Amino acid sequence: MAVSSLAMDFSQAVPPVEGTAECWYALQTRPRHEKIVAHRLEERGVTAFLPMITELHKWSDRKKKVERPLFSCYVFAKFTPNRAERLRVLRVDGVFGLVGSRGEGTPIPDEQIDAVRSLVEAELPWSSHPFLKIGQRVRIRSGALDGMEGILLSRNGDQTLVISIEAIQRSLAVRVEGYEVEAA
Repeated sequence: MAVSSLAMDFSQAVPPVEGTAECWYALQTRPRHEKIVAHRLEERGVTAFLPMITELHKWSDRKKKVERPLFSCYVFAKFTPNRAERLRVLRVDGVFGLVGSRGEGTPIPDEQIDAVRSLVEAELPWSSHPFLKIGQRVRIRSGALDGMEGILLSRNGDQTLVISIEAIQRSLAVRVEGYEVEAA
């Protein structure tokens, strides 16, 4: 599977304080509305991130490459956590709501979004992985993934780094054989 993303801005954010710095949030969308929601957010001046995967679909008479969202029914948006900005995002057609408590959304650390973005841009082989809350956090110290953090697992003798987006409870796994890994 190849991975791509709809391009967006990735500046560093400060922990959220009502009305100050921009933060990443996950938006839950109607099924198969992720691309149009990301486009509508961009039209409104909101930075959006929609990681996409390319799959080869085979039928009896043809083959076709199809792009679909990596995380079905979710789009990430970066905005200032104040009432006006939340309403501007929530009024986009196709958005069900912010992921998190009390309808305000749970901020997603920049590192988690950057890890997914790095994986998308590196075009490395990956696989979906069950969401994990426990395990050893590690940081890669060499190669194309230098500085990326995640949870280290061993699967069938292979070392695998699991990158998690906690707010939507989704994870990706990438093989890290040959990379120098240290405790985070």
